[in-house]
Amino acid sequence: MSADCTYELNLSYLATQRHVSSSTQNQALSAILFLYREVLAVDLSWLDNFERSKKPRRLPVVLTIQEIQALLHEASGAPEPICLIIKLLYGTGMRLMEAVRLRVKDVDLERKEVIVRDGKGGKDRVTMLPESLVESMRTQLALRRVWHEQDVVLGKVDVWLPDALAIKYPNASKEWGWQYVFAAKNYSVDPRRKSERRHHVEEKQVQRYVKLAAQTAGIAKPTSPHTLRHSFATHILQSGYDIRTVQELLGHSDVATTMIYTHVLNKGGKGVVSPLDRL
Repeated sequence: MSADCTYELNLSYLATQRHVSSSTQNQALSAILFLYREVLAVDLSWLDNFERSKKPRRLPVVLTIQEIQALLHEASGAPEPICLIIKLLYGTGMRLMEAVRLRVKDVDLERKEVIVRDGKGGKDRVTMLPESLVESMRTQLALRRVWHEQDVVLGKVDVWLPDALAIKYPNASKEWGWQYVFAAKNYSVDPRRKSERRHHVEEKQVQRYVKLAAQTAGIAKPTSPHTLRHSFATHILQSGYDIRTVQELLGHSDVATTMIYTHVLNKGGKGVVSPLDRL
């Protein structure tokens, strides 16, 4: 049997016998393509007509208002700034990495807004800073300022900058505005520059506390930090805001991506009343 047939059978085996997800099958296909095209320099023409497995469209997991309240109540026992980050995820619609990488210069307490830099797709956007979190954010920034002054004295004030900005602006990495709002309490060694400095808080901490809070609150739905973003979008729509506004707050390029939240609004079955309930 030729190698072509062997690989084709292996890909089919993954789908029909192992019942792997579409992403796993596509990953196996990409590995074969990389091996032959980039390593062995062999063109596999038979793969040109090979149809990639399509990822099934799933509805997002959304928590109810009551479930969100219960989760945030349980999360209040998490150490700062983890508790504040969890509230921000639901209150702003930010993704997890957007929140932990938030810079001081992108938080405006007076205008009550947050600028999300270099989000998914390399896009910037503006979202709200909840009124209820303004004082907590002010306290966090005050603490962060104290740490920053300590770091200056110790010579460990340097912070990572994206897109070679450290070369273009050599002093920017030491400026207050570029510091992480949610910096780690302890220093760590940057493997690239071999310098000791503060990184942002570890995102896995947030993931652990969200999962723990959901379990303690008795929430049966699979809950992660991204669930809070889904819930934010759905609850904004429930409040009567238009789909375009929600699209901008989430940073979606296509409104069709945002439209998925209309499928999980309010009541099941597109809000249609079941005929059983009319009897």
